[in-house]
Amino acid sequence: MADELLELDITGVAHGGVFVARHEGRVVFVPDAIPGERVRVRLTDTGKASFWRGETIEVLDASPHRRPHVWRAADVDVPPEQRPGGADFGHIDLAHQRELKRRVVVDALTRMGRLDLPVTIEGARGIATADGETAETVETEDGTGWRTRVSLHVDDEGRVGPFAARSHRVIPVDEHPLATPAVARAALHLGPGRVGRVDLVQPADGRVRVIPRPEPAPRGRPGRKGSRRPARPAQPALKAGPADEVVIERVNGRDFRVDAGGFWQVHRLAAHTLSTLVAADLGEAGVDPDAWHLDLYGGVGLFAATIGDLGGPATRVTSVESDQRATEHAGENLAEWVGARAETARVDRWIPWLADEASDAQRERLSRGVVVLDPPRAGAGREVVEAVAALGPATVVYVACDPVALARDLATFRDAGYEASAVRAVDLFPNSHHVEAIATLTRGTPPR
Repeated sequence: MADELLELDITGVAHGGVFVARHEGRVVFVPDAIPGERVRVRLTDTGKASFWRGETIEVLDASPHRRPHVWRAADVDVPPEQRPGGADFGHIDLAHQRELKRRVVVDALTRMGRLDLPVTIEGARGIATADGETAETVETEDGTGWRTRVSLHVDDEGRVGPFAARSHRVIPVDEHPLATPAVARAALHLGPGRVGRVDLVQPADGRVRVIPRPEPAPRGRPGRKGSRRPARPAQPALKAGPADEVVIERVNGRDFRVDAGGFWQVHRLAAHTLSTLVAADLGEAGVDPDAWHLDLYGGVGLFAATIGDLGGPATRVTSVESDQRATEHAGENLAEWVGARAETARVDRWIPWLADEASDAQRERLSRGVVVLDPPRAGAGREVVEAVAALGPATVVYVACDPVALARDLATFRDAGYEASAVRAVDLFPNSHHVEAIATLTRGTPPR
């Protein structure tokens, strides 16, 4: 059945950048389409009984929301195996992209969490100057030019480029429209490299850093017969390199130290947007400076600083992050708050420990405090959510980068007595299927 051509009607959108069609009652997931279109599809995976996968070969009846792809190399008239990945919504006008992302969040909340919550969606927020003017527009009209961080790949022939969509094959390209202009120019000037990855990073100073991340040389097995070539010697580990350079990112007039190769939001306005939205929600709830507040999966302290700005110089806030370098930077970034601490620990271990070991006085402070969670794509998980709820904070703000994980964790919070009244989706990844979301939860009636 694979390689068979079908004409299919696209009826919906699914999480992960694919769209939904049906053939003889079976779901077929198809990229590069839009709900309402009729497309010609080549089947690529028919091995599962519950669903198949295919690739769009031709659009037979186009949606009014279709536009020329913002990345010419990824347009539908390019052979599917040659289309670069990373811009899987680039063929859809920006407003409709957002509506589709909103539907994905609603669907995840309904199906995975059995939650009936209103969901809104908005774009990134511009940065206002002291005189009230906007220093940067929210975005370009077509949603390009926003990535300050780009990862490219180097194959065994030295070619540099993105992977083809849904594969690990390097596709050389002559433009990078989602990247900022400076990052795009730097990417096109990269020469052949060693097999692995190359990261390009543009922090607040505007200068692009190029960070090679070659794969380690394979190690042979001494004494093994039939070896075709001797093992290459292992490369010595470097103590420091371009990834360890400390750069400055600036959010709401505040400097944050972060490693060039460390985690920071990729949209040029993302950190500003998220901190502004979290501050707005916490501002309504209020931040008690004498309470104990937690910033979980805290990175270099972005949301801990947001809490501190609301609570004042005496705010007690603890940032918890498993990456030691990020924690070191968080300690420096939060130095102005006398009650701030940065802990290097895995959240899934530290929070249950705190729930078991907190004194009565600490629990009382935690009960008046705020917990902000910004977990990785897999979400916080049941153990962390239940342990957070056991601490009894007054307010929980959940920042999510995956709608399915968000739905599961919000359902667990609900079962533990915490309710969200709405979810605010934020489009920080225009022209891709990714979407960020924020939910603020408060204590309700404890479950029986």
